[in-house]
Amino acid sequence: MFHVLLAVTSASVSSTDLRRGLAEIGAGLAYGLAALGPGIGIGLIFSSAISAIARQPEMSGPVRTLAFIGFALAEALALIGFVVFVLLKYTG
Repeated sequence: MFHVLLAVTSASVSSTDLRRGLAEIGAGLAYGLAALGPGIGIGLIFSSAISAIARQPEMSGPVRTLAFIGFALAEALALIGFVVFVLLKYTG
């Protein structure tokens, strides 16, 4: 059944429309996956920082600094994913 539907759909869709549709799907997947990883990473970074500060409050300064450095690096990955999303969506 699926093969028949695919054959009928591909016969009525031009190659440019198909390419554009696949680019839209690829752009959405790229941005979705690029936001998922850093979101999980940022949560892990700050949960570990809170645990570390709770165990040794006197080290809160260095732990907080390292947590924000890790946050910035993880967020940079999300921004790179957004740039890839924009490039895939609006070029070509």
